Amino acid sequence: MRHVAALALFALTLTACDAAPPATAPAALAPAAETQTPAPTEAPPQAAAADDLAAAADGDLVVSAKSVWQGDLATCRTGTAAVDACLLSTMRTAGASPEALAASTRLIALDNPGHVSAWREVEGVGHAEITYPFRANTNLGLWLVDADGRSVDVDENVLPAGAVRLRGELKPFLDAHPDAMPFAPAQAVGSEVLPDGGVRLRFDVPMRTCHACEDVGTLELGYDFDADRRYEGRSVIALREAD
Repeated sequence: MRHVAALALFALTLTACDAAPPATAPAALAPAAETQTPAPTEAPPQAAAADDLAAAADGDLVVSAKSVWQGDLATCRTGTAAVDACLLSTMRTAGASPEALAASTRLIALDNPGHVSAWREVEGVGHAEITYPFRANTNLGLWLVDADGRSVDVDENVLPAGAVRLRGELKPFLDAHPDAMPFAPAQAVGSEVLPDGGVRLRFDVPMRTCHACEDVGTLELGYDFDADRRYEGRSVIALREAD
C-alpha cells in the first residue's frame, strides 16, 4: 500500500504550476515554483503555493559566500550531546560567521542539520554546497541561490503537492515502473540561455525503486532564472528510461 500511495502522490504532483516567491521577500529554501513544458492548462497557483510555503519553512535567510563554514564535527558524531546543539556550538567555537550560523539554524529547523560548505557561481546563479554530516546516506546537497539571496534546494520538494493532472507523456514510464520514485542527489547536466536573457539550469534526478537499487529512469528538471538572475520557477522537462 505504501508504494501505491507513493505512486499516487507522484502522479498527482509531477506537474504542479506555482508562482515563484516575491522578489522582495528573501527566503530560505524557497519552494520550487513549477512551470509546464508545454502547459496547455495550469493548476490553480494559489492553493499549490500555499502548500509549498507551509512545507518549506520559509524565513528571512539570505545565502551568500559568507554562509560558508568548514570544520571538524567528529565530536558531534561520537558525543552524547544532541547533534543540533553540538553543530551550532562547534561552529561558534570555530569562529563561524553569523551568516553560516543562520544557514545551519535554518537547516536544523528543516530537520536536516548541516552547514554550507562551499560556494561558487554558475551562469550568475549562486551554488551553495550543503554538507549533511549526520546522515547515513546522501551527505551532500545543493541550494541554487538567486540575485536576492533566495535559495531553492534541488533535492527537496522535487514533486510538490498541488497538481491536479498528470502529463500524458509521462504515463508510459509510470505504468512501466509503478514503484519508481526520485532519489537525491540531483546532478547538474548543463544550462541553456532563455529568450529574455535568463538562464535555465538543468538537473537530472535518478528514479529508483529503493535507495540501493539501480536507476530505472531519470527525471530531468529545469530551474529558470530571469535576466537579473532572480528565480522564476522549475519545470519538468522529461522523464525517460535509464540508458
